[in-house]
Amino acid sequence: MTTIPFYKMQASGNDFIVIDHREPFIPDVKAFAKKVCVRQFSVGADGVLLVEKSSQADFKMRIINADGSEAEMCGNGSRCVVLFARDVLNLRVPLTMETLGGLVSGDIQDGWIKVKLVEPKNYRAAIALGISGSKKIVSFVDTMVPHVVHFTDHLNEFPVREVGRAIRNHKEFAPRGTNVNFVQVLGPNQISVRTYERGVEDETLACGTGVTASSVVSAIEHQVKSPVHVTTRGGEVIKVYFDLVDGRPTNVHLEGQAHFSFKGELNV
Repeated sequence: MTTIPFYKMQASGNDFIVIDHREPFIPDVKAFAKKVCVRQFSVGADGVLLVEKSSQADFKMRIINADGSEAEMCGNGSRCVVLFARDVLNLRVPLTMETLGGLVSGDIQDGWIKVKLVEPKNYRAAIALGISGSKKIVSFVDTMVPHVVHFTDHLNEFPVREVGRAIRNHKEFAPRGTNVNFVQVLGPNQISVRTYERGVEDETLACGTGVTASSVVSAIEHQVKSPVHVTTRGGEVIKVYFDLVDGRPTNVHLEGQAHFSFKGELNV
């Protein structure tokens, strides 16, 4: 039996098991994540975040989803890892981290964690999807991971799990699949978002790259202004900053808080 020290962290209700893996000791991280993320039988989490060595940044962040798949990036996870790096690993901020989606920088000011993301790409609008006998009009953008955005005036009552699952697995987005965000515009710089997450295969309380995608698409299609204040299912407000140049978002930052829940040891 192996004893693995870990920290449980959350950002806007998106929760993670965070592990210092700079000296690798978990032989099969995907099988490990599938086991320990199950809420009824282990710690439970939306995913595992591994801090590993990097030759091009202060460290590398690996994101292993609850289903064992590896994600390119996680916005809320990145905020957790910035706080973990400062308070547990004693690294100085600002700092940079390597991800599968590219290099991300992060800083902490007055308890707020701000990360700079890679510029969104592959924006597509007015995609018509056949879902359960009806047509949904959605947009797509890649904010280091693939995201669909669908606008609704009735977000609280919207069947996020059912429609989200259908869009996530739609042939239009094969083979990668996609995350799915349902968005209601509340004001000139305010939106509310619910997200069905690929890899978790359920609605989560928040998704950092999802609120980023929702914010930039809201700016392009509904003239929402930066900084966008995003209310998530977890109740916290996340801010998304960006410049819109010729209809293209650039200089994108995600800002919010992150919290330690507890630390412990896993016996696996």
